[in-house]
Amino acid sequence: MTKNTKSIPVNYFGDEHDSGISIEKISVKDFGSPGDSEQSHRHDRHSFFLLESGTVSIEIDFQQYEIEPPSVIYLHPNQVHRILAFEDVLVSSWAINNENLNPEYLKLLEEITPAKPLGLSKETFSIMYEAVSLSIKFSERKSDKLHRSLLKDSCNALVALVISQYLDQSKRVEKLSRFEIVTKAFNDILERDFIKAKRPTEYAEKLNISTPYLNECVKNTTGLSVSHHIQQRVILEAKRLLFYSSKSVKEIATELGYDDYPYFSRLFTKVAGMTALSFRNKNRD
Repeated sequence: MTKNTKSIPVNYFGDEHDSGISIEKISVKDFGSPGDSEQSHRHDRHSFFLLESGTVSIEIDFQQYEIEPPSVIYLHPNQVHRILAFEDVLVSSWAINNENLNPEYLKLLEEITPAKPLGLSKETFSIMYEAVSLSIKFSERKSDKLHRSLLKDSCNALVALVISQYLDQSKRVEKLSRFEIVTKAFNDILERDFIKAKRPTEYAEKLNISTPYLNECVKNTTGLSVSHHIQQRVILEAKRLLFYSSKSVKEIATELGYDDYPYFSRLFTKVAGMTALSFRNKNRD
């Protein structure tokens, strides 16, 4: 499909008085026609979807997922996605921006990025379903004196429920080895600073450790070097911009912190296995 947007489209959630919080229940007819649902985009806030019935095929950062109920889908604002197909869908949706998120929850969400859809047990789904139903009722009681507080607190409770599911499926921090703790800290900084910091030494300095030790930790944990992870993160962002926008390769290089355009071109070819233009053309009809 031809991309004619200068940058990746952002879907802005509608909410009363620009509160930064939205919550609703959506049936299949609310998705619009299949053609409308194919445009790739980001969201302007952290968004969550509790799939109650039906099936959804979704593409998130070039990975396709077939989702069946009961399940929950979390999308970070950075993640580019599009619905490929759906059938008889009933989903509860809530979204919240950084300003309204509990700071502890925001930190945890950043740590589990990139997130993938999660299947839920019947018991967990039941709890989450009751919580989101109550939150929707709170959102409808606009005349309540503490309406905004009720909405914010209930939405944060829902976020906490989702985070707990991701934590249950991953190692607890207290169980991590020293190598894993360092690697996790590196990944957190990488997600935040990959445009500005391109050298392993810069990350080692931020962590107050030596570069050889950082490499040892990351390689022991993941099997791959620090440089590999930096390059992969940069090229993922480049792929997003190549696929979902009409920015030139030179513009993308500059946006990602590379003044040396030829170097960026060589790096993309090395990591992606093809030139940036070949990648773009391959994904056009």
